[in-house]
Amino acid sequence: MKKEKEIYLTSEGFLKLEEELDHLKKVERPDVITAIKEARALGDLSENAEYSSARERQAKLEARIKEIEYTLEHATIIENNNDGKVCVGSVVTIEYIDDSEQEEYTIVGTNEADPFSNKISNESPIAQAVIGKKEGDKVSVESPNGSFDIKIVKVA
Repeated sequence: MKKEKEIYLTSEGFLKLEEELDHLKKVERPDVITAIKEARALGDLSENAEYSSARERQAKLEARIKEIEYTLEHATIIENNNDGKVCVGSVVTIEYIDDSEQEEYTIVGTNEADPFSNKISNESPIAQAVIGKKEGDKVSVESPNGSFDIKIVKVA
């Protein structure tokens, strides 16, 4: 039997998903139902593009609702434990040893990952290398492009 993958969410991410779910159920779903009713009224459903489009939109909407409900039901809310070690929820400043360039990342669950906002997944190579480590530790990161060394400058 396949083991379920843990779903990590920050409290902020959890609230965003709850808001999206509420919007989908209270605004989007009634809109789709109305669109289906209007398309049905146009007559022959076998050649009715509006009806097909509305049904496709409904299927995508219901799939997204189920996905969000599953995520919220199985999510583990992450809280930074402040013991000095990197964990999901930590904000980590790292220094690339080769060029002394520093980057700050927030380690989040895969559902909240956003590389453009420096929110990296706990499953990313950098996160996997630094989780459990503390300030001052040097680690090697194995990535698809080869390995590189980093130093953990700060954990918050």
